[in-house]
Amino acid sequence: MTIRTSSSNPLDTPPIPVQAKLAAAWTSVMLLYVYVDVLGLYKPGVVDDILVGVVWEFDITPTWAITALILLTIPISMVVLSMTLPARANRITNLIVASMQIPFAAFNAVGQVGQPWMYFYVLGVALEVIVLGFILRSAWTWPRTLAVPAGGATPAAELTGG
Repeated sequence: MTIRTSSSNPLDTPPIPVQAKLAAAWTSVMLLYVYVDVLGLYKPGVVDDILVGVVWEFDITPTWAITALILLTIPISMVVLSMTLPARANRITNLIVASMQIPFAAFNAVGQVGQPWMYFYVLGVALEVIVLGFILRSAWTWPRTLAVPAGGATPAAELTGG
């Protein structure tokens, strides 16, 4: 005879390494950034401006393209760096880069204040900032491991005197 018991939580949630959380968050930041830009192309007049060589107030030049690529390469590279850097360097790098990305994200909405598409850009920036806040929190609260005392004693052995 088999006895079935019901469990209130039949699914297990295994712990996710901080590095994976950070890489996923940086991927989310980049997808938000890209999709805000792509959907922004539907704003009337944007494609016409691009066709004559202007993005917002900036002329489209090789220098503009290189600058944009460098600025975008920073969060893109954070996906790989979050998975490959050692813990201490990873934590510091994520704290610094996420802190720098928040004003960069906010810059994208500043020019839209008072414009018809303002809420679209403010929402996009708000979502990016929320994910960047998650990155900052995850990096700041990076789990610490306890140092093992010389001789390999375990905490339980220390308590029992063994």
